[in-house]
Amino acid sequence: MPIIFSIMAGIIFGAGLTVSDMVNPARVLNFLDIAGNWDPTLIFVMAGGLAVTALGYKLVFRRGAPLRGDQFNLPTQRQIDLPLVGGAALFGLGWGLAGICPGPALTDLVTLQPKVLLFVVAMLLGMLAASILRDRLSVNKVLRPSSLPHSD
Repeated sequence: MPIIFSIMAGIIFGAGLTVSDMVNPARVLNFLDIAGNWDPTLIFVMAGGLAVTALGYKLVFRRGAPLRGDQFNLPTQRQIDLPLVGGAALFGLGWGLAGICPGPALTDLVTLQPKVLLFVVAMLLGMLAASILRDRLSVNKVLRPSSLPHSD
């Protein structure tokens, strides 16, 4: 049953991207081109998403537990670490170079454009490589804050 909610959320997300024209790489690239043909419309899409999310969280967390399950599964990590900063930097670099964000790229798969297909394949390979690297680093306890000596 939870898969149905995930599919419904994905459909709503994809529809929102399409209606706002955020599936158009030119719109995103123009947002990033501050010194040139700057297009501020992405700010309004982000602000709308933030407003809906903030309201949604406020309403949902009034409940003691989710509708399906006995507790909310929230991230416990509160530290800004190298994997977080590195991942964010790589995400931004890929988005800026290709002009395609992963969400719209998945929505654009229906077009079968070679650029989109190549981007999604590269994105999936990058996710696989990151997963393998993360597993290897955690086995060797490298870049793990918990493995660093404490200076109490």
